[in-house]
This record gives sequence, structure tokens and C-alpha cells, in this order.
Amino acid sequence: MAKKPVSKQPTRQIGSAAPAASEPRKLIAFDTSTLQALELLGRDSMKDLQELADEAFRDLLKKHGRPTSLKDALRQSTRQLPANDSPGPRTRKAR
Repeated sequence: MAKKPVSKQPTRQIGSAAPAASEPRKLIAFDTSTLQALELLGRDSMKDLQELADEAFRDLLKKHGRPTSLKDALRQSTRQLPANDSPGPRTRKAR
């Protein structure tokens, strides 16, 4: 019986959200207690660490008023008042 060729791609767990080849990757270090707490939260909420990180970073960007998608960025880039519209009547200060 012929052996199957060994795949050079790492095996993934079913349901894991592995990044595509074009997505940037960053290495983040956690202390042991934080990592254990995150793993427990992930098991309790049926999410992997990547999904928890995505949710946390989306919430952080939202908290600081930063867009999380292209649609949000385009929406924020539009002006509330168009450039040629006046904001309203100006009042003069009394002397």
C-alpha cells in the first residue's frame, strides 16, 4: 500500500478562524493568568482566541471613535455640514 504524501500545511481545528494568507499577523504575549482566563472564556462562549481578540479590538476601536470597516470610514469621512452651507446666522457681540 502506498503512503499518502505528507502535507506541509498545518492541520486546523474545525471551526477555527485561521487568517488568510494575505492577512497581516502579529504576535501578542499574555501573562499566564490572563491567557488561562481567555481560554476559559473562549470555552464558555464557544469561541476561539482569534474571535475573542477580534471582538475586543473592534470594541476598543469603537470606544475611541475609530472606524472598523471601510463602510464606517467612508461614513465618517463625509461632512455633517457641506462646505458651502453656512452654519447659521452669526451674532455680534455687544460692546
